[in-house]
Amino acid sequence: MDPELQRHDAQSAKALLPELVDVYATVYDTPPYVGDPFFSVESFRSRLEAAFDSEGFETVTARLDGHIVGYVHGATLPNDKPWWTSLSTRRPTQLQDLANSKGIFWLRELMVLPTHQNHGLGRQIHDTVISGREEKVTALTCIVDNQPAHDAYVRWGYKILGQIKHAPESPVYDAMYLASH
Repeated sequence: MDPELQRHDAQSAKALLPELVDVYATVYDTPPYVGDPFFSVESFRSRLEAAFDSEGFETVTARLDGHIVGYVHGATLPNDKPWWTSLSTRRPTQLQDLANSKGIFWLRELMVLPTHQNHGLGRQIHDTVISGREEKVTALTCIVDNQPAHDAYVRWGYKILGQIKHAPESPVYDAMYLASH
């Protein structure tokens, strides 16, 4: 059975907040995330609620039997986002120019319930969200030791710009980008 994919702007995504948080709680209920305040459900809820106000916010949900089994959300990358600017000269000039002209989509989260992983659903919702965006490049950050996600992004064509931290208490992430979609 194929999932039902649906796009949501910030307003319609707000109505899905409890379901989106429930998916996060299930996906991140595993070591090394359990017990880490950075990955707490409350912390995620706060980050997601703040993201709703981001320029160009969008989420794509995948539903099976009426339930969200995976989703992606992101927004237009602000050219002054701290993780982005921390990369400094590791960002090629064309990426800096694109960020300055609001030409980069920041894929903030991509998650699929464990029972639906490894069936191509993550790739499907990823491709759906970026195919509908005006931005020419997608940027994301991926925890360096999250091997399944990291390997998938590299397989999908993402290139690594360098390592960053979102906050002093966060793990190390690889900042990655995918050129023209």
